[in-house]
Amino acid sequence: MLRLAGLRASAGLAAAASAPAAPRPPGLRLLLRAATMERPAAGEINGSECERVLRKEEVSGELEASTVDSLTDMPFATVDLQDDCGIMDGPQIHSKRGKEKEVMKNECIKKRKKTPKDYQPNYFLSVPITNKKITAGIKVLQDTILQQDKRLAKAMVGDGSFHITLLVMQLLNEDEVNIGTDALLELKPFVEEILQGRNLTLPFQGIDTFRSQVGFVKLADGDHINTLTEIAETAKRTFQEKGILAGESRSFKPHLTFMKLSKAPMLWKKGVKKIEPELYEQFINHRFGEEVLDRIDLCSMLKKKQSHGYYHCESSIVIGEKDRGEPEDAELVRLSKRLVESAVLKAVQQYLEETQNKKQLGEGNSAKAEEANQNGKGSDNNRK
Repeated sequence: MLRLAGLRASAGLAAAASAPAAPRPPGLRLLLRAATMERPAAGEINGSECERVLRKEEVSGELEASTVDSLTDMPFATVDLQDDCGIMDGPQIHSKRGKEKEVMKNECIKKRKKTPKDYQPNYFLSVPITNKKITAGIKVLQDTILQQDKRLAKAMVGDGSFHITLLVMQLLNEDEVNIGTDALLELKPFVEEILQGRNLTLPFQGIDTFRSQVGFVKLADGDHINTLTEIAETAKRTFQEKGILAGESRSFKPHLTFMKLSKAPMLWKKGVKKIEPELYEQFINHRFGEEVLDRIDLCSMLKKKQSHGYYHCESSIVIGEKDRGEPEDAELVRLSKRLVESAVLKAVQQYLEETQNKKQLGEGNSAKAEEANQNGKGSDNNRK
């Protein structure tokens, strides 16, 4: 039936080409053009459904000949239906509109490709782990794992790098680093307000992993997690208000990383694709110790680490009792200042004395030289 319709349509078009075209009512033409070019709304037949319907009608034979005859007279020859039914007719208009669509399509693809992952964190806020009991316990844990699989050595985090990450951010140049430093200084009173003069003690107990790729020591359950989370959220808000790209899409989960497979990509080729629970099973509930939050550092992920293994630190704020100065520390600072001042004064005094001696020596030599000159002149006069 559809073949018959196609033959009739072709015959009708051929006849129309040979005979002078009769004027068509512009209103009908616009209506037909709009009807054929309009995209299907909700609940209407889209492009794939259109083809399905045509095939179904061809099989069932329910298409009326009179309907086909009426369709052959409609101006479909100049209408592009490629989007809806895949029909390509009218080469002139289709070619022009097809090129426009192709350009638009290419632009959309370029936009998708040009949308890079603009946000690549390279700095972070760190709470350093300084309690030797915790670091020693982690070292025992690492050694225990390496005794079972020495290939994991390069996946271990160095002793001096243990920390909790409060916030990650992107700082692209020195100016942004300075802005980040200012934001960290502004964060200090907010943190102190949250703590209200109390120490924030962070107890570490047990082991867990992220998708068996990152091994970490867990922070034990308790109110301290809510307090630390509030500090992290305040830090995120403070840095973002400065115009800094900061934070992650995932929720904040404080942890102390001791190993991660991404540090050693070659492990995958060696068959090590995950951290097996058997490697750390004896530490599942082990208590590693407590860390008191007394410092927050702005650290670089990319710059060279310090000699003791900790990250390059751009700036720090001190929180809690140590901020007010412990007696021993304050005394050491004062003593150091006195020693430095004393050494400087002694060096200056010695320099002045040496300068004075050289000056006096120079004046004495000048006097002797002048006297010698006068004696020489007297001798010359006697010779005359």
